Amino acid sequence: MKVSERTLKWVMRFYPPLFFQRIWVEQFHPDFRGVDVKIKHSLLNRNYNASIFGGTIYAASDPFYAVLFDQILRKEGYLTRVWLKSAAIEYLKPGRTTLYFRIGLSDETIEAAKQALDTAGKFIHKFPITIVDKKGEVYAKVINEVYVRNLKYTEHSTVAY
Repeated sequence: MKVSERTLKWVMRFYPPLFFQRIWVEQFHPDFRGVDVKIKHSLLNRNYNASIFGGTIYAASDPFYAVLFDQILRKEGYLTRVWLKSAAIEYLKPGRTTLYFRIGLSDETIEAAKQALDTAGKFIHKFPITIVDKKGEVYAKVINEVYVRNLKYTEHSTVAY
């Protein structure tokens, strides 16, 4: 479904798996080229060490590259299926404060995805996410592998958009 950046921000803010873990979408960048996310340190996501539960940090990194690709490619006329194929996280420090991350997609990455979708029918790529506190100290590093499938692609056809 195509939506505006503002509408999707509010939908995702109150999406129960994110809302109850205190994962807050601060903003989507224009044309869905990026997103800023806050992980609030809260009683709802605190573990027995009084730091943010690792699963919350992991869950916060999960949906956003897929959402960005889905919205960008829909506006370009592609019919796709996008999901997180794999992920790896390295926890560097316990998150005893609110954490943040910002991700974005460059024009080059989007063009590479479109070319791969047109010629091979799929695009698979790994993207890093660095999760920091307000001072910029790094608390976790994530690698998300995104899988995008062009549902209109057939091996013997040329897809025109």
